[in-house]
Amino acid sequence: MISNQILQNTIDGIRKITKIDFLVMNTEGNILAETTDEEFKFSDAIHAFVDSPADSQALQGYQFFKVYDESQLEYVVIARGDAEEVFKIGKLVVFQIQNLLIAYKERYDKDNFVKNLLLDNLLMVDIFNRAKKLHIEMNVRRIVFIIETSKEKDNNALETVRSMFAGGAKDFITAVDEKNIILIKELGQNDTYDDMEKTAQVLVDMLNTEAMARVHVAYGTIIEDIKEVSRSYKEAKMALDVGKIFYSDRNVMAYSNLGIGRLIYQLPLPLCKMFIKEIFGENTPDQFDEETLVTINRFFENNLNVSETSRQLYIHRNTLVYRLDKLEKSTGLDLRTFEDAITFRIALMVVKYMDYLETIDY
Repeated sequence: MISNQILQNTIDGIRKITKIDFLVMNTEGNILAETTDEEFKFSDAIHAFVDSPADSQALQGYQFFKVYDESQLEYVVIARGDAEEVFKIGKLVVFQIQNLLIAYKERYDKDNFVKNLLLDNLLMVDIFNRAKKLHIEMNVRRIVFIIETSKEKDNNALETVRSMFAGGAKDFITAVDEKNIILIKELGQNDTYDDMEKTAQVLVDMLNTEAMARVHVAYGTIIEDIKEVSRSYKEAKMALDVGKIFYSDRNVMAYSNLGIGRLIYQLPLPLCKMFIKEIFGENTPDQFDEETLVTINRFFENNLNVSETSRQLYIHRNTLVYRLDKLEKSTGLDLRTFEDAITFRIALMVVKYMDYLETIDY
């Protein structure tokens, strides 16, 4: 069903061109859209017209027209005037509304198809048949983006995304939950992951500027067949989750760049607890004081370079060495050696993951 606002915009546009007033009513005689404030009393006439076999009728200086959705009567259009020109323009209005019904129904059908495709709710034969019916190409390069907004049902963000990709008739934009906007983008043969990164960054910048929305964008891998859309969506969803856990300072995450975070994300909680206990005993890395954690993170950022880390922390080199020695005594790990450093780094990520699992009531 077309919204009343769309019907209003349609007849307003035709009124500006033709100077003819129109009303659009439902089969019960209720006015849905009109181009004049004049009071009309068409209740009896509408009911008689609806029950009649005629598709159009002239009555008391007005032209009545029926608008069908397939074989179902949906609307009655009334045009002021009984001239031949009014009849022709009235038929054009009917034609326009019928085309809108078809377009909106197709859009809904496509949206429903895309949602089921993302959620992997369709059999292969259903995917093929419905894609063919909706004129969607099967073997085309595509990729799935997930745009997570900071608030639920952010219509401004959704409309901004739609306007950004309005020229891409073969791109699909939908939503499967309250906070995530899904973009399935069709790609050219020469599009690369670098291009996808740029697209994701543009989405972040535009939504921040135009919709005043803080968003995170994640994307999966490029696929070659429509049946793989669900896989790219699941990859993008994992990238979004992993990014929020381990790389919270980033607004854009790609499934292909998740690194070790992807492995940790798939570990069960009991195994994580066993690992932390094996390395640290009763202590955990998140129990260290703020100064120690800042020192550790800066040391990792500078690739275990003592001199550069001490310079950035504005402390003497010997002070940093003292802190590292103290850490080694409490944990048994010397962060100046690669093996111990990577063990500690993984442990910090595992603790972050465990904290995340607790927040979602794992």
